[in-house]
Amino acid sequence: MKRNALYSLIFVASTLVPAVPAFADDVDAQHPGTFIKDSAITAAIKTKLAAEHLKSLKDIRVDTDDKGIVWLSGHAATDYDARKAEDLARQTDGVRAVKNDIVVRAD
Repeated sequence: MKRNALYSLIFVASTLVPAVPAFADDVDAQHPGTFIKDSAITAAIKTKLAAEHLKSLKDIRVDTDDKGIVWLSGHAATDYDARKAEDLARQTDGVRAVKNDIVVRAD
């Protein structure tokens, strides 16, 4: 009985929330669909950076706007690491441009 009530509540709640395409290009930046798109791109890039196992890549910050533009900032130990981060970002689905503000500094 409680399970049926829970299912009914979930159904009603899901019908009250309008469906939003996660990759709509013309949605407002404050819209949840845009947030999902932005955070999915950011998460994909961070996952790629982590998979590289390069020590300095953990100090790189990734931000994505609602138009698929990615900003890389922070610092890297070598030019190679900075370029590698930019290349990984450019190869990520949904990325339209990459702004690389990574500062190279040896620790």
